[in-house]
Amino acid sequence: MPTRHLRVPFAVIGGGLGGTAAAVTAARLGLPVVLTEATDWLGGQLTSQGVPPDEHEWIDRQRISPSYSELRDRIRDHYRREYPLTERARTTVALNPGAGFVSRLCAEPRVAHLAVREMTSPLEASGLLTVLTEHEPIEVHREGDRITGVLLRDLRTGDEVLVEAELVADATELGDLLELGDVAHVVGAEGVGDTGELHAPAEARPDDQQAVTWCAALELRPGESHVIARPEGYDRWRTTVPSFWPGPQLSWEDVDPITLERRERPIFAGRPTDAIDGDDLDLWHYRRILARRMMHEDWAGHDVTLVNWPQVDYWDRPLIGVTPSAQRLAMAEARELTLSFVHWIQTEAPRTDGGEGYPELALRGDVLGTTDGLAKAVYVRESRRIKARFTVTEGHIGREMRGDGAGSALFDDSVGIGFYRIDLHPSTGGRTYVDIDCFPFQIPLGALLPVDTENLLAANKNIGTTHITNGAYRLHPVEWSIGEAAGALAAFCATERVRPAQVYEDPARREEYRGLLSGRLGIALAWSDEIRTGGSRSEAVVTAR
Repeated sequence: MPTRHLRVPFAVIGGGLGGTAAAVTAARLGLPVVLTEATDWLGGQLTSQGVPPDEHEWIDRQRISPSYSELRDRIRDHYRREYPLTERARTTVALNPGAGFVSRLCAEPRVAHLAVREMTSPLEASGLLTVLTEHEPIEVHREGDRITGVLLRDLRTGDEVLVEAELVADATELGDLLELGDVAHVVGAEGVGDTGELHAPAEARPDDQQAVTWCAALELRPGESHVIARPEGYDRWRTTVPSFWPGPQLSWEDVDPITLERRERPIFAGRPTDAIDGDDLDLWHYRRILARRMMHEDWAGHDVTLVNWPQVDYWDRPLIGVTPSAQRLAMAEARELTLSFVHWIQTEAPRTDGGEGYPELALRGDVLGTTDGLAKAVYVRESRRIKARFTVTEGHIGREMRGDGAGSALFDDSVGIGFYRIDLHPSTGGRTYVDIDCFPFQIPLGALLPVDTENLLAANKNIGTTHITNGAYRLHPVEWSIGEAAGALAAFCATERVRPAQVYEDPARREEYRGLLSGRLGIALAWSDEIRTGGSRSEAVVTAR
């Protein structure tokens, strides 16, 4: 029997960016919400998974989602308030604390978590938002086409909590409620016969799932030694060469995601001591999350970078559609791969200034909220996906399929916008990168609604995309916008006493809901034609790797 029983209008299961946005948006609109999260941090890929936000070139120029802009502003403001920034850094509007080039906002996951909790704090104090961290879903209660409740386990005590709600959002990282609730969904890659996509495989491949990555943080401490113990499986990662890869993962070799040509990219373009002030596009600067040069000279800290590089992409085993023990094994091997790569860097990696190994690189688990130097959770690029009332395919957003200058498809039920290249990492199905140019796109409401449940909303990477288009819809600002739309829809349905499907099917109601998004919430629902049909081909450097 559950030791606790909660009943609310809206339950959001999963506290990543989509789940947090859904909960915050609904609560700000006056709807009581329970938000649950398996880790002890909210924010998902931005925080517990440790990935600086992968964004598009307009993110600082237009308030596409005011609440997402608010989150970014809060992160920057924390550094301005609390860190000994130089005057130049402090007065830079688009402050980039790490001066990393993968994003215009490379910052510590710990600080991002603080900013997220600043947004939830007044809502929790008001009683509109109840947050249950370290709770994972273990059962979904379903009656016909309705989800009636979700049973959760407290990971600290083992106690069980039953949450019943009128509307439920699945914002888990792997789409857990879809499996637990027997909701119709897709795993892996659809075949070309299913989607008609130019880059889909000939046949469906459920085992074709994007690599996951267990991220780590490294600090540069010149003159010191911080070598970690050699992982048990080190030799495996040091010698195994995948069929689609130019060499073992413990090396500086990888492939260009677009051309698939072999390349060699070291951690530092010059000597490590040059990295503090350098601007070379090497691995160190790629996802640097704290830059020493941003601080006053008497600051005691050093450069810190986030390790989310091709060398630590784990593609040996899938996480979805396997037994719990197989999933645990995949998680353990992903962690071992990252630790092996760190040990290799510290002891064997060829140095650009001669010799081998960089023992002066130290794991910084505190930046990620851990003691072992790795992120709290694995970085997930692909989830189970609902069989949705509408599915976005490559034909809706892909430049090659639509024709240069045609722009993305226009959706009359758009609930937000986003942009990112279709970026698929090597997969557990044994394929290499699939990296495709696309146009700035819209998020259709139909993609958030399952075909077989009336009160479940998709609020993460589990929406109605394909294996291909998930590669563009999976990034930070798009996930936030998906969750934001789901939270606003829950509040709208509660106020108007209607079901999500009624909003989708009734043009008048749909426009009233979209008016809430664009009016009261200030969310952009469409790109200008100039951006939608042109996009950018010059920003390929700012992509998730």
